[in-house]
Amino acid sequence: MDTIFTKIIKGEIPCYKIAEDEHYFAFLDINPLTEGHTLVVPKNPVDYIFDLKDKELSGLFVFAKKIAHAIKEQFPCEKVGMTVIGLEVPHAHIHLVPINSIYDIDFKKEKLKLTPERFQEIARLIASSIK
Repeated sequence: MDTIFTKIIKGEIPCYKIAEDEHYFAFLDINPLTEGHTLVVPKNPVDYIFDLKDKELSGLFVFAKKIAHAIKEQFPCEKVGMTVIGLEVPHAHIHLVPINSIYDIDFKKEKLKLTPERFQEIARLIASSIK
């Protein structure tokens, strides 16, 4: 069964794509906690992140590391926080969020409302900084 993330990966649902390779896909969260809030997913639609095979899991984190460095370059912050919750969509994913305090990654706080143009600009900035 396809998840919303597999539909995004297949291009059936639009997104603000940051990067992809053969195994992983990164795109902006459309309900961001901060500008630059990005989701990183394996293309393999496994529900629980710790059910990924070791090679897939390590590859996901290496891919996320590249994205995190690009986020930090474009959105100056203390760190890029990472969280894996896994309850909202049954497809393993990592949230990468630019943070300056622990409270910046509180999912109970109000989400940002950004224009499509701003989302496009954020995606372009992050993508242009991936090394």
